[in-house]
Amino acid sequence: MGGDGKKHKWKIFFHRSSTESKLEQKTPPKEFICPISKLLMSDPVVVSSGQTFERVAVQVCRKLNFTPILEDRSRTDFSTVIPNLAIKTTILNWCDKSHIEYPPVPDYASVESLVHELMVPQVEEKIRVSEEELLKAVEDNLPVIFSHAATDFGPRVNHFNSGSSEESVIIGGSPSTPLPFTIRPTCFSSYSSSSIEIREIKIQSPGGSISEEEELLAKLKSNEVFEQEEGVTALRSITRSREEARVSLCTPRLLSALFSLFPSRYAVVQVNAVASLVNLSLEKGNKVKIVRSGFVPLIIDALKGGSSETQEHAAGALFSLALDDDNKMAIGVLGALQPLMHALRSDSERTRHDSALALYHLTLVQSNRAKLVKLGVVPTLLSMVKWKTGDIASRVLLILCNLAVSVEGRTAMLDADAVGCLVEMLRRNELESESTRENCVAALHALSHRSLRFKWLAKEARAEEVLKDTAESGTERAREKARRVLLMMRAAGEEEEGLGGDSVLESGGLTRTQYRVGGWTNVNPTTF
Repeated sequence: MGGDGKKHKWKIFFHRSSTESKLEQKTPPKEFICPISKLLMSDPVVVSSGQTFERVAVQVCRKLNFTPILEDRSRTDFSTVIPNLAIKTTILNWCDKSHIEYPPVPDYASVESLVHELMVPQVEEKIRVSEEELLKAVEDNLPVIFSHAATDFGPRVNHFNSGSSEESVIIGGSPSTPLPFTIRPTCFSSYSSSSIEIREIKIQSPGGSISEEEELLAKLKSNEVFEQEEGVTALRSITRSREEARVSLCTPRLLSALFSLFPSRYAVVQVNAVASLVNLSLEKGNKVKIVRSGFVPLIIDALKGGSSETQEHAAGALFSLALDDDNKMAIGVLGALQPLMHALRSDSERTRHDSALALYHLTLVQSNRAKLVKLGVVPTLLSMVKWKTGDIASRVLLILCNLAVSVEGRTAMLDADAVGCLVEMLRRNELESESTRENCVAALHALSHRSLRFKWLAKEARAEEVLKDTAESGTERAREKARRVLLMMRAAGEEEEGLGGDSVLESGGLTRTQYRVGGWTNVNPTTF
């Protein structure tokens, strides 16, 4: 009886081992699973960084400009994609051996939804780290309010009035260029004896030879307001006329001294302090250094509450700093977007234009596009291009073009009847420049990206006749964009007839089948 019991136990153990063996046989090895879709790969491809993914997953990531970080914290490079025939054959052999069906091609929309879920924590982590670093820099550089001299004096004449028309330096660009290649804010000027008078301030030390930085620091750190004024006025003059001084004087000590003068209650001191920072920011190597020194919150305060001239320079500073890619997300995180939007309505033309250019460059980054859409700015921007004229309308159109690159921006613009607004602008033919017309067509082109919803809205606005006219009589860029929109409308119409309305994705008006064809890619409207 004891022997029978042992035999019975052995049979149970043997039966469990067989079950586990079958389960292991039907559980695919880890290398057969796509790290993104988490599914058995149907069409595996190897990418430049060496990993293997499902082809559809790579297509989605490239379309969304997303670089995932894998579980082992390794990064991916999708610049080259090659079919991994070896792993595909191995997967198919494993399926045959395991008596299971071959894996189907994953649904594009489902994979896209998965990738969007993966993007959220990575973006939040990146923003959180940036916020911690930036806010720490702000804490380390808290504004210092000097105890000003008890004896006050009358206001001094500001010899750096930025109202002169000769203070605008715009390089390149022709009447047909959508966005002039502006490399300096309009508040900056080179010296022009015919337009403004420069007050030369000689800083001399009785103790002998002292470096230029030391002489300026002595003035900037003084408790006497008139010496502070002399220091920032001299710094502004030096950094405007001498490019090499912008590099040599952008030191931690001088930036710290300049930082302390931003909240000054004396308008002349504050104006010249902000203007000096604009001049320093013109050098590419100084842009990141200035942002990391904690100046952005102070610039925002100056934009919101400074004098008219201070606001001009503050808008110019944000525009200049936003030209550096490493600063774009930081400026958005620190809260510049909403004040810049408000500055678009300023009485000062310079403030409006530099604010628009700052927003244009900031919206080249997805995180800033998402922030602006959440702020509900799309209807405001559309009303501005509808009623404003001239360069400001053209620049605001470029901001809308950038917003239309993202799904949320495109959806918000379609909800706000951007199609009808833009078509009506083209129909009135009252646009003051060809660049505005080009930007108008470019915005329509971004909105039309394989969208049946756009096709319906465009049909309702009778856009086809206007686009046909632009395709025949517009500039080369406008003609090209108009033709592309017409082609997309026709392609969307054919898909609508073949697929029916159920094929439209509510999130952005995109069809599911567009991705299986794989013939369309997102177009950045800022590259035309």
